[in-house]
Amino acid sequence: MGGIPHDHYEPKTGGEKWLHTRLPIVGLMYDTLMIPTPKNLNWMWIWGIVLVFTLVLQIVTGIVLVMHYVPHVDMAFNSVEHIMRNVNGGHMIRYFHMNGASLFFVAVYAHIFRSLYYGSYKSPREVTWIVGMLMYVLMMGTAFMGYVLPWGQMSFHGTAVITGLFGAIPFIGESVQVWLLGTPNGSIGQPALNRFFSLHYLLPFILLGLTIVHVWAFHTTGNNNPTGVEVRRTSKEDAAKDTLPFWPYFVIKDLFALAIILAVFMAVVGFMPNYLGHPDNYIPANPLVTPSHIVPEWYFLPFYAILRAFDQEVWLVIAVNWITFGIIDAKFFGVIAMFGAIVVMALAPWLDTSSVRSGRYRPMFKWWFWLFAVNFMLLMWVGARPAEGIYPYIALIGSTYWFAYFLVILPLLGVIEKPNTPPATIEDDFNAHYAPKGDGAQPVASPAE
Repeated sequence: MGGIPHDHYEPKTGGEKWLHTRLPIVGLMYDTLMIPTPKNLNWMWIWGIVLVFTLVLQIVTGIVLVMHYVPHVDMAFNSVEHIMRNVNGGHMIRYFHMNGASLFFVAVYAHIFRSLYYGSYKSPREVTWIVGMLMYVLMMGTAFMGYVLPWGQMSFHGTAVITGLFGAIPFIGESVQVWLLGTPNGSIGQPALNRFFSLHYLLPFILLGLTIVHVWAFHTTGNNNPTGVEVRRTSKEDAAKDTLPFWPYFVIKDLFALAIILAVFMAVVGFMPNYLGHPDNYIPANPLVTPSHIVPEWYFLPFYAILRAFDQEVWLVIAVNWITFGIIDAKFFGVIAMFGAIVVMALAPWLDTSSVRSGRYRPMFKWWFWLFAVNFMLLMWVGARPAEGIYPYIALIGSTYWFAYFLVILPLLGVIEKPNTPPATIEDDFNAHYAPKGDGAQPVASPAE
């Protein structure tokens, strides 16, 4: 499939022609800014610019913090306190970096759920979706390794819990854990801190490269839109009726949304910078004193709940343990479930069998999708609760629905659901919502979805 027909960069002066024949960087920038974009995009299409801004913010603040951070188990905690107390503006730089991670995940979850609702993962954007999932996994790894660096109580003991999961892998688990921690006995010390510090500094640049690939993919596939209807590619004139140039229309819209989001972000950084953190991480790491309740950062909580949901009392775990002659125990089953929750989400392009892309025209899908969104928040809540009382049962129900949504509901809906008919073109949808009354179209309120 070729790109959307549109005017490409044409060098005019002799200097422009000379550069364009040797390094067409100006043409690439022009085509990126002027790429035809469906003109009916709603406000859920703002999260891309938030993610790019936050990635740059994290890299810049991270570079400054590294200038003062000491990656040594005896000095890491004190170096962070030095940044907070003695470096000019150090406390704000660290608070920007800490809360920037949370903003990153707020934006990526909104981005993912928007894509799941509007079917942005469907053909021809499967590869773009897979690249996005790889970026999400890299984000999680980068965030976890960054959480280790302050070397506080929650950092240290959280590291023990997470790295201990790899030790549950049959046959190779112990070797993997030793490789991760760098010590033959699996203890957490200087080698582990060196590894996590190095990777935390490296992975954001890999993430930046994948971001460029992710954006580049849209030059061929184009952007999805709320109707799920493709831009007409029959001619430049038809494409122009469905699209607008990214600059200036969507750039201004995105910058306006970014300004509002940053106002909220600045309020959090200025007035409640530690609200999303844990007070135990302001206590130096002590291997001899374990916190009463170890919890990861909020953006890991749904998957942490899935990890803990499958204990040795769940019948499925008991059955799998019996079938595999004890190779897959409850701990390893939980690890499989946690990573499997991401894998099934990555497989959404092949699990969703509906011929209609956008959830806006799928009446049954809407109910299951919003239940899935509520279930995600429920898992996040229960992931922060202790694994006792009724909480493990809630986590098990939520985990079951997560897998059922992707493995059962999405494939089944494509067979039994009778979707509504989408508009024939993006232009028709745009005119139906935004055309002046004098044009003959009856304007209605822009749909919330």
